[in-house]
Amino acid sequence: MRQFLNQFLFSALLVTLLANTSRTQEATTQKPLLHPLFSDNVVLQRGVKAPIWGWAAPGQKITVALAGDIYETTAGADGKWMLRIKPLTAGGPYQMQVSGPQTATLNNVMAGDVWICSGQSNMQWSVSASDNPQQEIANANYPQIRLFTVPNVTAVEPQELVKGSWQVASPQTIAGFSAVAYYFGRELHQKLQIPIGLINTSWGGTIAEAWTSGTALKTMPDFAPAVANVEAIAAQRRNAANGATDYEKQFNEQMAAWWGKNDPGSQNNAWAKSDTGFNGMWQNMNLPGGWENSNIAAFKDFDGIAWFRREFEAPAAWEGKELTLHLGPIDDRDTTWINGVQVGSMNEWNQARDYKVPAGVVKPGRNVIAIRVLDTGGGGGLFGNADQMKIEGAGQSVALSGAWNYRISTPLNKTTAAPSRVDQGNPNVPSVLYNSMIAPLVPYGVKGAIWYQGESNAGRAEQYKTLLPLMIRDWKTRFGVDEFPFLIVQLANFMAVDDTPKDDAWPQLRDAQLFTAKTVPNAGLATAIDIGDAADIHPRNKQEVGRRLALIALAKTYGQKIEYSGPMLRHADFGDEKVRLDFDHAQGLMAKGGAPLRGFALQDKNGKWHWANAQVEGQSVVVYLPVISEPQAVRYAWSNNPVANLYNGVGLPAVPFQVRK
Repeated sequence: MRQFLNQFLFSALLVTLLANTSRTQEATTQKPLLHPLFSDNVVLQRGVKAPIWGWAAPGQKITVALAGDIYETTAGADGKWMLRIKPLTAGGPYQMQVSGPQTATLNNVMAGDVWICSGQSNMQWSVSASDNPQQEIANANYPQIRLFTVPNVTAVEPQELVKGSWQVASPQTIAGFSAVAYYFGRELHQKLQIPIGLINTSWGGTIAEAWTSGTALKTMPDFAPAVANVEAIAAQRRNAANGATDYEKQFNEQMAAWWGKNDPGSQNNAWAKSDTGFNGMWQNMNLPGGWENSNIAAFKDFDGIAWFRREFEAPAAWEGKELTLHLGPIDDRDTTWINGVQVGSMNEWNQARDYKVPAGVVKPGRNVIAIRVLDTGGGGGLFGNADQMKIEGAGQSVALSGAWNYRISTPLNKTTAAPSRVDQGNPNVPSVLYNSMIAPLVPYGVKGAIWYQGESNAGRAEQYKTLLPLMIRDWKTRFGVDEFPFLIVQLANFMAVDDTPKDDAWPQLRDAQLFTAKTVPNAGLATAIDIGDAADIHPRNKQEVGRRLALIALAKTYGQKIEYSGPMLRHADFGDEKVRLDFDHAQGLMAKGGAPLRGFALQDKNGKWHWANAQVEGQSVVVYLPVISEPQAVRYAWSNNPVANLYNGVGLPAVPFQVRK
C-alpha cells in the first residue's frame, strides 16, 4: 500500500478506494439564484454578519427574508449578488425565503458554528471504515449536526460553484462522511449544545500546496514556477483553438527531457533495447513483490528509478498477432517496452497494467520486456499476484512471474523535480484543489478549520514550516475570520519501529506541524503519536482523533477550563551528564502503565544518537546515559513509529520533540 508521496511525480493515494469523483471542474453557463452552499438543512455561522450570495440578471433586485428580518440588494454588472445578515444566536430551525427572478425557500435552517474539515485520506476516511462502525452509524441521531461534502474535483483557476447539499446527521447520512470531522463535531455539539455544521473538503494522497491558492504560493520560490504553469494551462483552456494540443506536446517534451537528464537507462532508451546485455550491473530478483520487501539491501527504503527486464519465449502462433501484456499494479509510475518498443505507461500506483501489444512487436522465439519504474515514496515495484503477470493472445499465454533482472538507476533525492501533469485531474499540483474545493466556499461564514494532512509532504519538513503557515494565513484572509482557529492533527505513529535512533522523515514533518501550532495565532495541535498502526497509514481510531481536536477547540476557542494537550516541552537544561526537561501541560506527568520511561535519546559529542534513560521528577523529566558526558541534544518519540510512554494525568501523550544544547 502507498505510504506517502512527495513533490516530484504526484499520484493520488486513495482515488479509487475512497473517492467517487469527477476529475475536472466543468464550466457553468447558468449560475443559480442561490449558491449551492445554501440548501435545506444549512447551518449559518452564528455571531457574525454571515454572507449570503447567488446570481441573477444584472440590476435585478433580490430580497432575503430570515428570522423576522428582510434584506435587500441588487445584482451587480456580472450578475452576482451578496448581502450580509444580522448576527444570529445559536438556534433554529428557521425558514429562509429568497425572491428575485425566481423564488427559493430553504427549510430547517440553523444558526451555529461551521467548521471546515480538510486534508488528505485520514480526514477523508469514512465512519463506515473506522472503529465500531455499526454502532456508530446506528447511534448517529443528531438533528443539529449538519454535513456538507465537497466533491473531489480539480481546477486550474478558482471556481465559484460547488456541487452538494447539506444533510442532517443520521444513520442514513453518516456512513460515508469524514469520521474525524463527525467525531469532532459530535463532541462539540454534546459539550456546547449548539448546532454544528461540518464542511468536509478532503482528498486522499494530496499535498498541502494543492490546497493553497496560487496567489499565496507565488510568494514561495519553490512553487512559483509550478503556479505559473497552472496559470498558463488556464490561459490555454480559455483559448480553445490551440490549448490542449499545445499543452500535450509541451508536457511530453518536458517529461522526455526529465527522463534523459535523471535516468541513465532512458538516454537513447539504452536499457529498454532488446540487445542490451545482462552484464554485472544487472542482478536477479523474483517478481511480483514490492522491492522494500525483497530483502535486497539496495532496495531498503529506496525511492527513485529502477529498471526490470526479462526474456520470454513466444510461440510461433503469435507472429503478426496483437497481444495483451498483464503486469498487475506497479508502484508508482511505469513505462514498459517489448523489444525496445514502448507498449504502455501509467502513473497510478493502485491500478493493474493491461497493455495492448501491437501486431509485429513480439517475434516467435526470444523477446525482451523492459520496465522502468519510478517510486516517489513508500513501497515501490511490482506488487500484484503471480497470476497477474503474463502475456497472452491467440488462445495461448506465457507466465511472466518468477526470475527477473533488475538494475537501480537514480535515487529520488538525486533527481530534479519532474514536470507535473495538470490537465487530467491530477490533484497533486500546486493550487488546483484550492481552486476547486476551497475557493467555491469563500466567503462562507465559518468558525475555523481542522486539518489532517502531512503524509504526502513527508520528506519536505523545512518547506512545510513555511508552506502550512502560508496556507493558514491565506484561508484566514479569504474567509475573513479575525481569530481563525486552525487545529492540526499531528502525524500518527506508522511503519516499522526503529532499532536504533534515526533521522526519519515523519518526525521531522511532525516537528513542522508543532512549529506551525506554536507560531501561528490560534493554531492548535492534536497529537496522535500513540493511536496509529505500524502496518496501516490509516489508523481506525478516528473517535480519539476527533475528541482530541475537540478538546483544543473547547479550551482555546470556546474558553473552557480543561486540559487539552499532552506534555509539551518548555525548556531543556543541559548539564555535564544529564538533561532536565521542563514541560507545559504536565500535571500528573507519568510513564504510562508504570513502566520505565521510553522514547528518549541523547546525542554525544561525536554526533551519534543513543537510546537514553529517563525518569519523572515532578513536572520535569531527567534524561541521562552513563556513557555520555556533555550531551549535545535530546529528543523524544523521534521516529516514524516511536515506542514512547510519557503522558500527563488526563491521559494525553507527550508531544514529540528534538532540542539542541
